[in-house]
Amino acid sequence: MLQSINKNLNKLYKFSGYVAAIFLILVAVFILIGICSRIFGFYIRGLAEYSGYCMASASFFALAYTFVEDGHIRITLFLERLSGLKKKVVEIWCLGVASFFSGYLAFYFVKMLIISYKFQERSEGADEILIWIPQSSVAIGSIIFFISVLHHFILINKKTK
Repeated sequence: MLQSINKNLNKLYKFSGYVAAIFLILVAVFILIGICSRIFGFYIRGLAEYSGYCMASASFFALAYTFVEDGHIRITLFLERLSGLKKKVVEIWCLGVASFFSGYLAFYFVKMLIISYKFQERSEGADEILIWIPQSSVAIGSIIFFISVLHHFILINKKTK
């Protein structure tokens, strides 16, 4: 059962990476449309805001995938100098702290999303989109990141026992 959960979580992280790639493609598309619209003399409202929303979404969806693929900057220079029990203790402590702060981040992004939805807050840009729409992808990405950090924290604790 645990292997099935592990396999499904790894699929979630990979899917999150694909979603981040799609948002990056959308950033490029919105920027190219903006450039072409200026060349041909027409204006499309909100393209700059939409590309910003997609960039934020791509960043947060990419967090979990990058973490699992060891792409984040880590304390490996420090950990390489340690060995045995000391290395495991420091690694567990670091993942515990990262789990706490990523959970804190996810909690407050979800709280911000709920408040924006409740008050029907709109963006200040030219598009005046309901701000909870782009915030939802940031909240989902941060939740997936929290799950990935907590997952690694549990896995490393399981290996030490």
